[in-house]
Amino acid sequence: MPVYFVVMTLIVVIDQLVKYAVASSIKLNSSISVIDGILSLAHIRNYGAAWSMLLGQIWFFVIISIVSLAVMAFFFRKLRNKPLYLTGLSLMIGGTIGNFIDRLRLGYVVDMFQLDFINFPIFNVADCALTIGVAVILIAMLRDDEL
Repeated sequence: MPVYFVVMTLIVVIDQLVKYAVASSIKLNSSISVIDGILSLAHIRNYGAAWSMLLGQIWFFVIISIVSLAVMAFFFRKLRNKPLYLTGLSLMIGGTIGNFIDRLRLGYVVDMFQLDFINFPIFNVADCALTIGVAVILIAMLRDDEL
């Protein structure tokens, strides 16, 4: 099981390092093109959720994060013999902690990855880990008839 805690820790560390690098090198509310017309790096402060939903509801997100972490910890223990579930949960826990740190420390989440070819929310490493984690859990559920 230590490998799963390494995954969680790496996600949090990478997420926080990327956020720091972006915040210290890109002017707030601006972006630089990485792949023209496809991907830009931006420096955005997100006071809500995706598409800035529930703006300014920091305590709501803090409570949701704590409850989510408790539920994921429960399932992490319950599914300790199911590697695919543990992988998905590790990604989700790391991502949740990464954004949780921002909300507690800054009062907002730093977002940076901007898809230039589609109207999609600007996101960060933690968001990527959460999304991939959910996909892994869904794959595990499709492969496994019982929880």
